[in-house]
Amino acid sequence: MADNYLGRKMEEYEAQKCASVRTRKVSLMSLLAKNRSTRGFDTSFKVRKDQLVSLVEAARLAPSARNQQVLRFRLVTAEEAHLVLPHIRLGAALPEIHLPLPNTEPNAFIVICAMKEGRYVDMDLGIAAQTMLLRAVEMGLNGVCIAAFDHEIISANLKLPYPPQLILAIGRSAEHVEVVDITESEDTTYYRKGAIHFVPKLRTEDLIIG
Repeated sequence: MADNYLGRKMEEYEAQKCASVRTRKVSLMSLLAKNRSTRGFDTSFKVRKDQLVSLVEAARLAPSARNQQVLRFRLVTAEEAHLVLPHIRLGAALPEIHLPLPNTEPNAFIVICAMKEGRYVDMDLGIAAQTMLLRAVEMGLNGVCIAAFDHEIISANLKLPYPPQLILAIGRSAEHVEVVDITESEDTTYYRKGAIHFVPKLRTEDLIIG
């Protein structure tokens, strides 16, 4: 208990230092730049339930199509991570690497469920996921959206009352990710060289029509 208390106090101290820096330097663009999909996590860091709750609070404040608010969120901390981890698939563009690598597995998840289906629900899903990931970055965490998972097994394991639509893995990143500017004629598939994960992004001028 003493170790946990000291650990939390240290986290609070670090958070206060970060907060003082954020008040001067943080911008939406800087959060977006840091919000890279993370497929390798620091397993020594355990995400707390209150941190996951903070992400849901951010989603609650985000826009909802027709204000229907049909999304529901199942929080999964380290104690239940084994119910999710074997049934997700990461890094579809890098199947030969078998991500996550050993000892870089996430230990916390948010399973996003929907009380109904439809294109407006899909809009809510994207908005909520991005909002939560940006909030995670602001808190010094990272995450990744996971659409490739065994829906029936996840639903049964977590006793979900509504169909799962998307899973967010949340944690402290153990990866080095770099964004690479590309033209429209180049491949957009992400790739790795050594320990660096590269994310190709089209240039702004190539995204603007006319």
